[in-house]
Amino acid sequence: MNRLTAQVKEKLSGLKLKAVLFDMDGVIFDSMPHHAVAWVKAFVDEGVDFNEYEAYKREGMTGFATIQEMFLAQKGREATKEECERIYATKCKYFEQEGPADVMAGIREVLEFVRDAGLQIFIVTGSGQHSLFEKLDSLFPGIFAPERMVTAYDVKKGKPDPEPYLMALKKGGFSADEAIVVENAPLGVTSAHAAKIFTVAVNTGILLPEDLLSKGADVLFDDMHEFRNALPEIINFGLKK
Repeated sequence: MNRLTAQVKEKLSGLKLKAVLFDMDGVIFDSMPHHAVAWVKAFVDEGVDFNEYEAYKREGMTGFATIQEMFLAQKGREATKEECERIYATKCKYFEQEGPADVMAGIREVLEFVRDAGLQIFIVTGSGQHSLFEKLDSLFPGIFAPERMVTAYDVKKGKPDPEPYLMALKKGGFSADEAIVVENAPLGVTSAHAAKIFTVAVNTGILLPEDLLSKGADVLFDDMHEFRNALPEIINFGLKK
């Protein structure tokens, strides 16, 4: 299906494309199934009802915020600092037990096409892994660079606040109409939309289309392969002047 409607093409035609800003979990790595399973197990240990769909909807939210939301909803109170730390540590333990996440199917072809088109590639993630660049450079040689990354260490608020994507624009010296964002999560879409950047949503998980479109996604694809097939036209419209 061609997702590039006349309205989408009109928006793309208003761009002066120089960069593509990629989320990481659920976009570069197929890590959300691991995160979802880990959250469900950690909450079960605490007697809190939680399912994988809820985990996908909250992707990008800090661990402590996720815990507080569930405690307020189901226990009628905030979790203590000690409870937050214990539950989050348990979640991390279960996540590690799931093993390393695979590279997202189709993303390598997407990244190579964007690179070969002469566009800069940024990572905008809430992750704070110290070895993140080494991991990315090992799996995708020559694609990423430390100076083109925004991580948990660069921001104070994080998604859904627009801060991470505004920080990426600042780092790259771009305006909002010189970039597009590739996201898979409602909170990430909210962040990019609030930063006034054209936002591509790729539904790589179990969300409903409306979960992403209602947050401001400009166009939605069902997977990375569908997005890759549309990329030549997207970039062509974004570069036309």
